[in-house]
Amino acid sequence: MADLRRATPRDLDAILADLPAYWGDRDVRHLHHPMFVREFGDTAFVSGEVDGYLFGFVAPAHVGYIHAVAVHERSRGTGLGRHLHAAFASAARSRGATRLKAITGPANAESIRFHERLGFTARLVEDYSGPGQNRVVLTRDLP
Repeated sequence: MADLRRATPRDLDAILADLPAYWGDRDVRHLHHPMFVREFGDTAFVSGEVDGYLFGFVAPAHVGYIHAVAVHERSRGTGLGRHLHAAFASAARSRGATRLKAITGPANAESIRFHERLGFTARLVEDYSGPGQNRVVLTRDLP
């Protein structure tokens, strides 16, 4: 498996320049604020020439929050997403996290299935992001 490293502002620029290769036709630019690499860079990982990435942080409530994770279309099916999750779980655990959490939309069945295969429990929360804005909250305890 490819080595992971901390994400840099240059990596973020590369991601933003090629978003469709990670996310298809979904407009997710809003998920890619520079703070995730500049302020939470010790829990922002990339692989290779940005074959995949994960942006996350550890919240004060001891929860490792996975904000965005994506694998470039050229690297899908290689286990890279699983590798990114494992690296983040290790970093979050070392910072005192006891649980992991991610949030997605109910229509994102691929993400929900992927997280469930990693041991996350999915729960639909109505109005999570405001009236009529339901989300699926994914959680997993850290051993």
